[in-house]
This record gives sequence, structure tokens and C-alpha cells, in this order.
Amino acid sequence: MDIKQVNSAIMFNSWTDMELASMIDAIKFARASLQKQVKRSLRVGQAVKFHSSKRGVTMQGTVNKIAVKYVTVSTPQGLWKVPANMLEAV
Repeated sequence: MDIKQVNSAIMFNSWTDMELASMIDAIKFARASLQKQVKRSLRVGQAVKFHSSKRGVTMQGTVNKIAVKYVTVSTPQGLWKVPANMLEAV
């Protein structure tokens, strides 16, 4: 099943509130697992990149700090607090 089929199934099938809540919990769990996996792979001083939706550009920098929710990245434009799942190692 591809992503379009999954989206269509979610949008156009009649789901109960309990079933939708279960799907939401599964998605939150998957996101948290992905974020933990990325945080474990990062080290302070490592070069990373991320896409800034505010500025519409891809930024590159180095990891300054890895906190519980955000990773602080030093770029030429300043410090950015970025969710770990948005970062890619360079």
C-alpha cells in the first residue's frame, strides 16, 4: 500500500473515534522513535543540514547542543533550535 492509498483510506472511510485515536497514537509513537534514532546518531560538533520552511532555504551548520526536544545548530545566520527529525548529517 502506498502513501496515497493510506491517505485515501484515512480520509474517505468511516472510522470510529477510537480507531482514529489509535492511528494518531501510532503516528506519535513512530515520530518519537524516529526522533530518538536521529538524536542517537548525532554528536556535538557534527555537520548537519535542515530545511527552513520560514525562509524557504536549506541551512547548514554544526550541532552545538542536543536537548530533550530540540537540537541547537550553529549556522552562519545564528543559532537555531531544530527538532531532531528535521536534521540530516552532512
